[in-house]
Amino acid sequence: MHPERFMIDVDEAKRIVLSEVTLIGAERVSLRETLDRVLAEDIVSKREHPPWDNSSMDGYAVQWEDVRGAAPESPVSLRVGGEVRAGELPRCGVGKGEAVQIMTGAPIPPGSDSVIRIEDTERSGDRAGILKPCGKGDNIRCQGEDIRLGDPVISKGAWVRPAEVGMLATAGYVSALVFRRPWVSVLATGDEVVEPGEPLGPEKIINSNGYSIAALVQETGAIPVVLDTARDNRRDLDEKVKRALSADIAVVVGGVSKGKYDYVKEVIRDLGCQMKFWQVAMRPGHPLAFGTFDSGLGEWAQKKPFFGLPGNPVSCMVTFYQFVRPAIRKMMGMNDLFLPQVEAVLEEEVRGGMGRRQFVRAVTVFREGGYTVRLTGDQGSGILRSMVQSNSLMVLPEDREVFKAGERVQVQLLPLR
Repeated sequence: MHPERFMIDVDEAKRIVLSEVTLIGAERVSLRETLDRVLAEDIVSKREHPPWDNSSMDGYAVQWEDVRGAAPESPVSLRVGGEVRAGELPRCGVGKGEAVQIMTGAPIPPGSDSVIRIEDTERSGDRAGILKPCGKGDNIRCQGEDIRLGDPVISKGAWVRPAEVGMLATAGYVSALVFRRPWVSVLATGDEVVEPGEPLGPEKIINSNGYSIAALVQETGAIPVVLDTARDNRRDLDEKVKRALSADIAVVVGGVSKGKYDYVKEVIRDLGCQMKFWQVAMRPGHPLAFGTFDSGLGEWAQKKPFFGLPGNPVSCMVTFYQFVRPAIRKMMGMNDLFLPQVEAVLEEEVRGGMGRRQFVRAVTVFREGGYTVRLTGDQGSGILRSMVQSNSLMVLPEDREVFKAGERVQVQLLPLR
């Protein structure tokens, strides 16, 4: 099939993209730099946690047999033989009829098997009155209760959140091997495009695409490299595309349609791009280009992905979510590539489009045990406000035109910070 003559469906386009994308490589970073990275190694605990039995409460370490009959009207009096604080080893044990005052996190002294909360005691000199009993072993965190030496605690491919950072530290790591964050070039095109703050004539538009796509790249976890806008002439576009190809992934916005001055196709062909497709049966985002360049990077990333996104503001964002985002996530070693998808009940009638899968900007709400979904309004591919007002994309299949209120449809949930 010649990529310039045929339109492929969305699922086939995704399959092609992901089949061409490979891992980008790994690097070792310090513990503080692991947040929002993807692990490139399985994490196996180098130590036990807790490293010894310790108290989960401020109180008194006791022998359970001594206190099981305690009550407010008949407290049990124990001799306090000392205290143990967090960060120090016990200097004495607990014998029958004795107690040791203990702080949260402190090691359990020898001879004790339970801890009484400080709230359930009364202190008088060197005696502690126990007002309530406890269960045997209560308020003690046992050695290895959380993790044991050699336990697998985090899997390769996991996204590192604050909890994972804490676990890495607990497991004895000062650094971790993570997948490298890809550099993604973002190149907007068009004579009509000006930067925010520049003079805006009647024939000009603001470069919103460069900013929205760069933000999407950053949100995905990669590093955006925003280039100066390429003008609609062959020489400038050729120069800018060559710069874009210095990144791990090249994203060009606009110039991929069939207009007289849409030179992207010629430029990337002459630069050696192996094109896979030019059109996808979807709305918005029909003129979507994808191909690869040989990168010669050896072990990692044998092919450099190129995406040509449509120039309409909504189209370029929707196509990014469907194709570029999964490619970046796969490059970074992530296992969960796609937007989360749920089933929702339509609040209103919606019209699709026969022959093309529709990605409709929508508001999805969870109520009464299930999701409902409604449109954000005008669905034109240039209506950026429809993206601002949405938290989801309603996915309407290509084999139907009308979807009635009350029907169930698939909905992709957009990332929320």
